[in-house]
Amino acid sequence: MRFQAILVALLTLFSSHAFAVDEASLPKAKQTKLGLYLTPAEAYEMIEPNPQQVLFIDVRAPAEVAFVGMPSAADANIPYMVLPDFPVWDEAKSTFKLEANPDFVSDVRSLAEKKGLGPDARVIVMCRSGDRSAASANLLAEAGFTHVYTVVEGFEGDMAKEGPKAGTRSVNGWKNAGLPWSYKLDREKMYGLQ
Repeated sequence: MRFQAILVALLTLFSSHAFAVDEASLPKAKQTKLGLYLTPAEAYEMIEPNPQQVLFIDVRAPAEVAFVGMPSAADANIPYMVLPDFPVWDEAKSTFKLEANPDFVSDVRSLAEKKGLGPDARVIVMCRSGDRSAASANLLAEAGFTHVYTVVEGFEGDMAKEGPKAGTRSVNGWKNAGLPWSYKLDREKMYGLQ
């Protein structure tokens, strides 16, 4: 019995410090200045035991959250990028252009303070598939946050390149990992309504 307790303690210690994401395997767009990366499962494991000690931000645009759902564990949706007042079409990407949210850092700082957390607290950021969360992690690091983790697979995950699901975001990600999420949104967590 004592051996099992020691084994559980060791596994807990290693699971809280050893993360499975290898920076060298990440595309440049998903790499960050702080080099702190999590899979969705690791993010959930970090949040679940002590949600008051971690700030978890969904940095996707409000429309993405509204139509695709949101992790139940997220503290709030604070978009890193927003649609401009007058939408502009991006021919190369076949979508609308987004622009930086000028209030992103101040909104994250305010939410952290409301939660009683300082710039040295653990902050987890997540977008659709990991690019915007990496950029938002860099911005927060430049603003003085020292422990910003990015969920490299994002909420929806990466696109399958082949097979029957080719072209769909079905490879990895929060939703595909079966972690708690919902289409039913909490008004208190929605951007601009807090």
